Amino acid sequence: MTDDGFSDFRAQLEAHLDWFAERGLSVPVWWRDDDAVEPTPALDRLIAIANTHDIEVSLAVIPREATEALAERIANEPFVAVLQHGYEHRNHQDKARGEKAAEFGSRRDADEAIRLLKGGCERLTALFGPRFVPVFVPPWNRLSPQIARRLPEAGLVASSTFTQFHPRALPYLQTHIDMIKWKKDRRFIGWRSAALRFDYQLARRRTNANEPLGILSHHLAQNDACFDFLDKTFEILRAHPGARFLRAGALLAAR
Repeated sequence: MTDDGFSDFRAQLEAHLDWFAERGLSVPVWWRDDDAVEPTPALDRLIAIANTHDIEVSLAVIPREATEALAERIANEPFVAVLQHGYEHRNHQDKARGEKAAEFGSRRDADEAIRLLKGGCERLTALFGPRFVPVFVPPWNRLSPQIARRLPEAGLVASSTFTQFHPRALPYLQTHIDMIKWKKDRRFIGWRSAALRFDYQLARRRTNANEPLGILSHHLAQNDACFDFLDKTFEILRAHPGARFLRAGALLAAR
């Protein structure tokens, strides 16, 4: 693989991290990966990156589809946590009317939603035990406010989406950097685009260095370049005093 902008990416990222380190600050970083249900070679590759860099990956697991085999696969992994990814990851919005996809959007009855989510929470607790952190990750990162307010009734104490959606009724663990270009054959966005995304997020944190920065991945949808992005980016962040990695449970305890 050619450099293709990686050297510039590294220089820009380290320049930001230097700014924090020079002031005795470090940005908390965490990692979420979506759509896990069973062991796969892609999941093995993801876990290998977590182990290489001693960084926890929080797997957003789909409760209805989650398998005993997945629970067995991660049972002894030191850097894997589990979050709840919807219930069955099925769209209930009307795309014909231009509505964006969501499993628990405006068309879902809140009582039915909470019943399903409670069952999903109980199933993940039974499968994964203390490895399960009761954080709700809505499929497609969309969630109606009516359902968001009632998540504690399902046993869920926080939510996690992407970028700007903040359900104010609960603590939230946001993600901010997604390296996949979804409308272009699900390929890597490129090092230059990745540098711009980090530039925006880290510039924001110069006025609030304690705001966690979330990295988002999708092991089943990623190409080789996306895995390479994770490996190289985590190597930079892990080695620099301007960043520190935290587990989902620790972040939740701090909210």
